[in-house]
Amino acid sequence: MNTLQLEYESDFYGWIYKNIELLKQRKFSELDVEVLIDELESMAKRDKRELISRLTILIAHLLKWQFQPTQRSGSWQGSIDEQRFKIGKHLGDSPSLNNQLSESIKIAYPDALKLAIKETKLSLTIFPKNCLYSIEQLLDEDFYPNPK
Repeated sequence: MNTLQLEYESDFYGWIYKNIELLKQRKFSELDVEVLIDELESMAKRDKRELISRLTILIAHLLKWQFQPTQRSGSWQGSIDEQRFKIGKHLGDSPSLNNQLSESIKIAYPDALKLAIKETKLSLTIFPKNCLYSIEQLLDEDFYPNPK
């Protein structure tokens, strides 16, 4: 096991900066290439998972807002606002994730639906099978759906 592999296992943060220095110095032959590739792929997956997670919470709260209007609260609105803010920041930091929004919404919706059902105790049949909200509505800080 070489020094970089040992550092990867014992000090991940140090391993990252060691690889950064090697890149800056153009010492490509010394890079931990295979592990570096795996870590970059993991970072991309993590960013997409975070987007899906935030969309899940946002959609769940919008469903609750729309389908259980008598229970609306400041905490629901706060959660909606926070998720929109964090999604916007996330998309700003990684603009290519904008290309993943439609797919991410489709992935997030089933879990958002489960959360909304669990938290409202309403029947599955009350909720739509697919997400009612467009990308524009989801990201619009002024959009709050009307009750059904």
